[in-house]
Amino acid sequence: MKHVITLNVNGDPYTVSVDPSQTLNEVLREELNLTGVKLGCGSGDCGACTVLMDGRAVSSCLTLAVEAEGKDILTVEGLAPSGEKLHVIQEEFIDKGAIQCGFCTAGMEMSALHLLNKNPSPTETEIREALSGNLCRCTGYAKIVEAISSAAQRMNDASERNQ
Repeated sequence: MKHVITLNVNGDPYTVSVDPSQTLNEVLREELNLTGVKLGCGSGDCGACTVLMDGRAVSSCLTLAVEAEGKDILTVEGLAPSGEKLHVIQEEFIDKGAIQCGFCTAGMEMSALHLLNKNPSPTETEIREALSGNLCRCTGYAKIVEAISSAAQRMNDASERNQ
């Protein structure tokens, strides 16, 4: 039997009818057409499906859609809501060449945002630890770590200018 739930995704409310066993990943991709959220392993090991739920990084492939009812969900599509200017993290991933095939990128960027929201000035070790749940088969992580470090600096600089 289907359940009607409301999800708050990227600042917008959505009412969807879901099966109790349907994952958040399935609903985001198939019902809401937010395909930036990838499905890699389906077992929470690769991080490609990472989204923020009430500010916490979660694997959308392991989260039931009904568990997300009423929660604030942020996907990679919500990082640059205007569509005209990318988020600093996204810009740095591009500028530093941290994107190869791109499959892991959305999950990496969401994990990076989660980290920088908690720790605005992480060390390289802290960045690597924060990414430990995200797998990349293309880059070797060095450019990803560099991109996140640079994004942190830019975000800190902007924060200081706004004070």
